[in-house]
Amino acid sequence: MSNPSAIDQRRAERAERRRRILIWTTAAVIVLMIASIGTLSVLIVRAVADQPIAFPDDEPAAAAGSDPCTEVSVLSSYENAEMVAALAAAYNDEPRDVNGSCVTVSAEREKSGYAAEQSASGFSQTSMEQPTVWMPDASTWLAVARDMGAEDVVPASGESTAESNIVLAMPQPLAAAIGWDVEAPSWADVFEAAADENLWSDLGYPEWGSFKLGKTSPVAATSGEAAMLASYGTAAGSLDDVSAATIADPAIAAAVTEQELSVSHYMSTPEHFLWHARQAEQAGSAADFLSAVIVDEKSVWDYNRGITSRDGATRIESDPPREKLVTVYPTDGFYVADNPAVVLTGDWVTDGQKAAAEDFLRYTRTAQGQQVVRESGYRDLNGELDASVMDVGALEAEPAGARALPGSDVVVAVNEAFPDVRKRANVLFLVDVSGSMNDPITDEDTKLTGAQDAIELALDHFTDGDNVGLAAFSQDSSGALVPGEVSPVADIAQTRDDFVAGLNALTAPADNHTPLYQAVDEAAAAMAEEWSSDRINAIVVLSDGRNATDSGAGTGRDDLLADLADLHHETPILVFTLAYGEDADVETLQAISKATGAHYYDATDPTKVKSVLGDLVTSF
Repeated sequence: MSNPSAIDQRRAERAERRRRILIWTTAAVIVLMIASIGTLSVLIVRAVADQPIAFPDDEPAAAAGSDPCTEVSVLSSYENAEMVAALAAAYNDEPRDVNGSCVTVSAEREKSGYAAEQSASGFSQTSMEQPTVWMPDASTWLAVARDMGAEDVVPASGESTAESNIVLAMPQPLAAAIGWDVEAPSWADVFEAAADENLWSDLGYPEWGSFKLGKTSPVAATSGEAAMLASYGTAAGSLDDVSAATIADPAIAAAVTEQELSVSHYMSTPEHFLWHARQAEQAGSAADFLSAVIVDEKSVWDYNRGITSRDGATRIESDPPREKLVTVYPTDGFYVADNPAVVLTGDWVTDGQKAAAEDFLRYTRTAQGQQVVRESGYRDLNGELDASVMDVGALEAEPAGARALPGSDVVVAVNEAFPDVRKRANVLFLVDVSGSMNDPITDEDTKLTGAQDAIELALDHFTDGDNVGLAAFSQDSSGALVPGEVSPVADIAQTRDDFVAGLNALTAPADNHTPLYQAVDEAAAAMAEEWSSDRINAIVVLSDGRNATDSGAGTGRDDLLADLADLHHETPILVFTLAYGEDADVETLQAISKATGAHYYDATDPTKVKSVLGDLVTSF
């Protein structure tokens, strides 16, 4: 049973805070329109509500042009990948003739932050085809890419194709318990609730534990950028006060650092969070994993209709959840992902491809293209939703407070500041060094040397104050787990040289076995003894095989999972698992990560270990 008096008291406190900011809130509605002028975002501001955009009809060719068709490759983000693929398919369904040639549009996806990083090299350092068009889910990534050195490849601005508001999403029982399903909070209310360890107990729901606020990483996802901007805006006094200068203000940075302590941990995409929430819901309640998460509206629609994805690429369709998500639009504003499209200016883009790409972008803003946008779960360029999307996603037709993401100077400042203000981590890298780690993966590398290079590169994600350690495991002929601790979990600013030296000194004795269960069990118990509520407490397990010991005795799989589940209730240790090579025990590694509320990562193609591990460490 909930506690009515506690609910009433908290509602009264929130109402008083809202009265104090009433004048600002009223003014903000007007300022929102002005704030987007001169920013990087290409959000179309509908200043006059009765003058919507009149979308022209598509004008396909009477007959397709001649072969060979001009190939246009479109790179999307993970968030808008399905929409972009649907637009490409719809465009391809009609005959096209651009300068005498037929056109074929294909779609690829990549995390926005990773794509921005790769753009500086002209996308030449990836296995993907060099794209003709880039359609990230927000214009901020154009600024990030150009700041990374892609000025000759990525235009400074593009034209929006669709919109999706970035909101707070909560399982319905939790939203009802705190009253946010009826009366939306401000961002200050959200961060205050997240910092209150006793909130659910005070409201009569101690079984929900602490308030678990989920955020994606701003270096990987637009929702993470929006979350950090909301945090800076709250610390500065309002979202209108977010600027490069306020981000650099030490007092504001200190307040943001304090707010970030309430984050359970970061993940690279909204899909990661929502996949785990659904797993928890199916096992009992989503509240076991998540109280609230900052995501885009389209992700809420997907979740509520039973679609989740472990990796952002592979869709899992199931029955709708019992505990659907409630969409909450904070009273002091929320950001809009504007889904821009740009034709890249790299030297690999031919004149023919440029012309064909521009024709495809023309199509996205036609009546037919905008219908695809709406059917894909997005708002069209008039801000309108498909009726069924609005109903299933529990989305508002015209929520007040939408605002454009800020200009390039602010975006770059947030990305640069994030390593300093994010929640600090206690992380142990736990590496399998059984004999199979000597197997070659390229002409130059074995599994072990590939892992060593990837881990050393991943250290660049951590900064002063992060405690990072290294341990390795195999079983020698005496039955002992060796070598054990290599570098203690300590401030990486002080121990990096020792860590790297120990990492590079690792060997994989040919006859040694893989005591996976024992190694993870002992490492988790040791980490739990040093557990800190002010840190992300985690282990990163990299293993290329199945549990195997000489005697067959020792810790069993069921024992390990039970021990991890017990720790999860009092001193939760997130155990991120990385399956390394095709012989890795994927099922067990997935079960380990699931038992701790962490994520499983797939490097069964061992040549991808650097990018996979780079993705993984964005969780810290």
